[in-house]
Amino acid sequence: MRAAVIHGERDIRVEEVPDPVLATGPGSSGRDAIVKVVASCVCGSDLWLYRGIEPTERPHRIGHEFVGVVEAVGDSVENVTVGDFVIAPFSISDNTCFNCRNGVTGQCLHGGLWGVGTKEEGFADAGQGERVRVPLADGTLVVVPGGNPDPALIPSLLSLSDVMATGHHAAVSAGVQEGSTVAVVGDGAVGLCAVIAAKRLGASRIVAMSRHQSRQKLATEFGATDIVPERGEDGIARLKEMFDGIGPDAVLECVGTKESMDQALSSTRPGGQVGFVGVPHGELPVGQMFGTNVGVRGGIAPVRAYLDDLLPDVLNGRIEPGKVFDSEVSLADIVDAYKAMDERSAIKVLIRP
Repeated sequence: MRAAVIHGERDIRVEEVPDPVLATGPGSSGRDAIVKVVASCVCGSDLWLYRGIEPTERPHRIGHEFVGVVEAVGDSVENVTVGDFVIAPFSISDNTCFNCRNGVTGQCLHGGLWGVGTKEEGFADAGQGERVRVPLADGTLVVVPGGNPDPALIPSLLSLSDVMATGHHAAVSAGVQEGSTVAVVGDGAVGLCAVIAAKRLGASRIVAMSRHQSRQKLATEFGATDIVPERGEDGIARLKEMFDGIGPDAVLECVGTKESMDQALSSTRPGGQVGFVGVPHGELPVGQMFGTNVGVRGGIAPVRAYLDDLLPDVLNGRIEPGKVFDSEVSLADIVDAYKAMDERSAIKVLIRP
């Protein structure tokens, strides 16, 4: 089968790799499944590897977002069956351990990450390919009811594997509720989904910080009431001016750079909350936080814990996060997808095998 393999900085290749097989023999738990990928995508966090900011020590498969159809299951799998259409969250979890029961599935005691592996099952495949072996299938995979969905729903279902749930995590972490005032730092797919999440949770005013007209338009469609293109000190001053000189209740940090976190912390009103989901590349200014009583909460999104809540809203059309996909390529052309994401000529690229 074919899959995307990263070899180093800006070096993504589509290669022939071994077909995944169910683990068998002594020591096998029988808890895995084989999923035929229907759609996957490139994530902003994949770009840290692509750009060489995080080094690639050896060639390996890449990608952690996919949806597809179950082709085979192990003897101990109970919750998914052959033929099910499933969503694969970006982290692997058993959904039964202490952490999972407390809603923190990204820190499952027995789970792990695509392309890396799990604590018990060893190496795990990655999502940008034709098929994937899914460890801990009962806990990880979420079955979409009703069999194969309407093709028009595929992008939104795929967004639930990461960006929609991650944007939701930013809003939940920041305590967004009915009547909250919110600003979103970052106009990538996660930031745009954070706008959806803030709207869904009842925010009364949502500011999208964006310089790009196409992204501004989509943010407005998703529920943003205001657009602020300024950055840095100008952006901070603009936000404070908009909210009685003190700033919004919550700021959702959806980028991960030092500059974006500085923007978020300095824009939030005293006593307010930053919800952060961007992969962090900087240190928190604890002294500033002490002086303003601005809290910071967030981290790896517990996608599996959110899907029972978010999936019905996608199926009934209440939210349409799949609109963040503004480009689509075949797996054979995945290099073009990475280039488009890197150059910000696409918000998010959907990949068909």
